Amino acid sequence: MIRIIAGEFKGRRLKTPATAKVRPTADRVREAWFSIVQRSIRGARVLDLYAGSGALGLEALSRGAAAAEFVEAHRFALAALKANIGTLRVGDRAVVHRGDALKFAERLHPGQYDVAFADPPYGTDQAVRLVAMFRVNAFARILSIEHPADQPIPGDDTRRYGDTAVTFIYAP
Repeated sequence: MIRIIAGEFKGRRLKTPATAKVRPTADRVREAWFSIVQRSIRGARVLDLYAGSGALGLEALSRGAAAAEFVEAHRFALAALKANIGTLRVGDRAVVHRGDALKFAERLHPGQYDVAFADPPYGTDQAVRLVAMFRVNAFARILSIEHPADQPIPGDDTRRYGDTAVTFIYAP
């Protein structure tokens, strides 16, 4: 069970996908993550890549983001994400894109978002590929990526939380 940590929807529970392929970000990691990006959230255009249940983008909306776009390919995750958007009644501020997050990111324009969150599947090279893409085309002011702490990715600032790490990359 995961919940919204702060803001308008504080304490609200979110549905998680009925599959072992999705690994929700732990509450304590999300709380620390948002304490770092909080100043950039109010009024922001947010992108949640590899959205899963949508916890990162929905947390941003709860904390005052103007809009959030979610990118997810897995059908069970999409069902949970859409249910969570409906439960929180944020359909007017949320757009869901079904598809591959890397292919979606390839089509973005520089500065299209204020804050981008990514939680790619562990055990793949998708985090490294996303960072490389961002270095060429900074589609947000801040890109933050969750990854295994023992598999560092090149970024500007990395924070460790047990076996999980979050790396931040800032647009030039």
